[in-house]
Amino acid sequence: MEVIGRGAICPLPGSPLVIGVGASRGVSVGEVLGLVEATLAEAGLSPHGVAELATVEAKTGEPGLLTAAERLGVPLCGYPAEALAAVEVPNPSAAPLTAVGTAGVAEAAALLAAGPGGELLVAKRKSTPHGRPGRATCAVARRPAAVKSGQSGQRRPAVDRLDAGQ
Repeated sequence: MEVIGRGAICPLPGSPLVIGVGASRGVSVGEVLGLVEATLAEAGLSPHGVAELATVEAKTGEPGLLTAAERLGVPLCGYPAEALAAVEVPNPSAAPLTAVGTAGVAEAAALLAAGPGGELLVAKRKSTPHGRPGRATCAVARRPAAVKSGQSGQRRPAVDRLDAGQ
């Protein structure tokens, strides 16, 4: 995984949301932010709950994605196409398979970034800028809830041993 940049505004501690983003070369920051903001608003989710934008490594240099992450105050994290291809997605597509080697970027990146137990909250959505063909997709996933202190067996084994006096 490659992490690019970090914005000036940090997300809330323990922010549970990750946004997977797929994009065509040259996508504008306005198109990416418009899609992300509309998707979050329609789902009733706060942009303050976003921890990162995730995409395929091949797109981490896209100025539109980099600037969108910066404006959201989150890192842009890139994942290898092979790792994304291993994630089962509900809406596979031939376009990213041809372009970057995986049948899904937005959903796969969101789920991979959410980690084991992550949940896809919003399936892939495509931007529709002023009636033109869209150049960006996004999906939203939630990381699993944090384990509360005292839940033995759900923490690292070393912590459980310490609590047991071992």
